[in-house]
Amino acid sequence: MGKDKKVALITDGRFSGGSRGAAIGHVSPEAATRGPIAALRDGDIIKIDIPNYKLEVELSDKEMTERLAQLAEFEPKVKTGYLRYYAEKVGPASTGAVFK
Repeated sequence: MGKDKKVALITDGRFSGGSRGAAIGHVSPEAATRGPIAALRDGDIIKIDIPNYKLEVELSDKEMTERLAQLAEFEPKVKTGYLRYYAEKVGPASTGAVFK
């Protein structure tokens, strides 16, 4: 498709199949905790600064705040079993994704 030279994959989760082009995974804080990644929309421009370990979206603070305020409260999709327990008891990737 040729997009691997112009588009990066950025996610707060795991991913597979991202074997071409730029890819940044396990972004933290996660969308589930209303991290900035939750406010992103298709077409937003994100500056990737690898030497300084930074991602910056081209949005004003006001726009970011407004978008985050419009989000519904996060509701885990899994309601039963081990994945529900994991979602409730394990912290974010930034702290090692270990039990709280």
